[in-house]
Amino acid sequence: MSDAVCRNLRIHGRVQGVGYRWSLVAEATRLGLSGWVRNRRDGSVEALVSGSLEAVHALLVWAHRGPSMARVDRVLCNEGNAGELGSRPGFVQIATR
Repeated sequence: MSDAVCRNLRIHGRVQGVGYRWSLVAEATRLGLSGWVRNRRDGSVEALVSGSLEAVHALLVWAHRGPSMARVDRVLCNEGNAGELGSRPGFVQIATR
């Protein structure tokens, strides 16, 4: 098993109102990841993801596709700050920002 990594994702396209966040939580949970996902007021979705490099990469691949009703135009991936996760267990949806 590889060391844990933390990544911040910004997903752009038709990703709000199509079950994107719910589906991302389900996929991240299936992969054993920790973190959160939220809508952004600009219409994008943001996620902070922490876990093994392999699992984070698998979620990144999924994020480019999303659920069937979504249309993903681009996914930006940057180094994340694991300190922002706090003591929150598992993978959850949080409030829009």
